[in-house]
Amino acid sequence: MKAANPSSRTKATAPAPLRRQALLAGPDGVCRKALADLLDAAGVDCTLVDTGADALRSVDARQPDILLSSAALPDMTGLDLCRDFRSRPGPHYGYFLLLTPDRSDDGMAAGLAAGVDDFLSLPVARPELLARLAAAERMRRIEDDLRATNSRLRSAMAQLSETQAAMERDLREARKLQQGLVRERSGRFGQIDISLLLRPAGHIGGDLVGFFPIAGDWIGVYALDVSGHGVTAALLTAQLSVHLSGSSDLNVALRAAQGGVDPRGPGALAHFFNGMMLEEMNTDSYFTMIYAELNHVTGQLRMVQAGHPHPVLQRADGRVEHLGQGGMPIGVFERPIFDEMELRLEPGDRLLITSDGVTEAASPNGVQLGDEGLEAILRTNAFLSGHGFLESMAWSVSEYSRGERLDDVSAVLIEMRGDSRVTPMPVRPARP
Repeated sequence: MKAANPSSRTKATAPAPLRRQALLAGPDGVCRKALADLLDAAGVDCTLVDTGADALRSVDARQPDILLSSAALPDMTGLDLCRDFRSRPGPHYGYFLLLTPDRSDDGMAAGLAAGVDDFLSLPVARPELLARLAAAERMRRIEDDLRATNSRLRSAMAQLSETQAAMERDLREARKLQQGLVRERSGRFGQIDISLLLRPAGHIGGDLVGFFPIAGDWIGVYALDVSGHGVTAALLTAQLSVHLSGSSDLNVALRAAQGGVDPRGPGALAHFFNGMMLEEMNTDSYFTMIYAELNHVTGQLRMVQAGHPHPVLQRADGRVEHLGQGGMPIGVFERPIFDEMELRLEPGDRLLITSDGVTEAASPNGVQLGDEGLEAILRTNAFLSGHGFLESMAWSVSEYSRGERLDDVSAVLIEMRGDSRVTPMPVRPARP
C-alpha cells in the first residue's frame, strides 16, 4: 500500500476565537441595523431589543458581555437601564456602552456616575467602535485573569488552612508532651514544700522548672528560661529536662561515686551546661538558669544564678530580699561569670524563683511589673502558700498586663514549714 504524502494531510487548525455576546437596545432603524452589522463583522454576536424592559429580560437570560443602549428608550432612559443592569448579579462584568449625541462634560459625568463604561457618538464610526470593543475585551481578560488568580488563591488558602490545622494539632500534642516534662507539680521533703508553675505564652515555650532528689537530705531545684518561644526553644528545654531528670544515669547534676550518688555543685553544673551549649549545640539559642541544692532538714541552700531574674526571699516576719547579682546567661560566653550564693531557710521562710515573664509583664501603657511589683504580690498574698499563692500571682500578672501574655511564665516556690522564729542567716557569697 502506497504511503500517503505528508504534504497532502489535512493540517490541524487553531480553534476559532471565542465570539463575545452583545445586546443592542434601541428603536429599530437604519442606525441600529448598521451598528449590528459592524458588531457582527467585528466577531460579536448581537441580539436586538426595542425597549429597556426587553433588554433587562434578555440580560437575565443571556448574561451578555457587552450592552449597547440608546440614550432614550421607549420606556426608560439609557442611564436608567444602566443602573438596573449594574444592580443585577451576573457571572462576569458586563461592559456598558451608551449611544448618545451628548458628549458634553455634564452628560459624560452623569453617565459615568450611573455606571456607564464608555460612550459612542451617533452615527457610529467603525474605528471608534473597534476601539471600544478592544477596551471591553481588555477588561474581560483582566476579569478572567483575576478570577483565575482568585481561584488559585482560594485553593492555596484551603491547603494552607489544612496545613495550619495539622500544625495546630501537632502543637497541641507538643504542648501536652512539654507539660509532661514537669513530672511533679509539687513535692514535700521533710519541712520543705516545693510548688511549680509553668504557663507557656503559646502552644509551646522555652521555660522549664523542676526538682529531683540528690542524696541523703539534699534535693535539687531548677528553673530555666531558653531564649525564644518556638519549636527550637521547646526542643532545647526537652533536652535539658533529660539532663535534669530524676535518674542518676541521665542527670548531669549527679555523678556516681563510691557509696552512693554525690551532687555536682551548682556552679559546676552551670559551667557544664555552658560548655555543652558552645561545643555541642549548633544553635544560636542560650538560656538563663537558677539551680539550687537544698537540705530539707537544715534549710541550708547553695544556689547559682546564671542570667535569671533575682530570686526573692520572704522571711517569716514579712521582710523581702532580692538575692544575687545576676550572673551571665548560659551559652553566650566562653568564660562566663556566674553568681553563686549560700543562705539558710528558717521555719516560715519562702523562696520564690520566677522567669522574666513575670517581672517583665507590662501594663497597657508599657510599664513593667518589675521587682517592686513582684514584691507587692508577695506581701499581698502572704497568707497564701503553695499552688494557691502561685495561681494568685499568675492572676495578678495577667490582670496587670490585661491578659496580654507575651512571654512564658514559670515559677518555683520553696517554703519551709514551722512556726519557730530564729535569727535569719545573712546571704553571703559561696565559698570557692
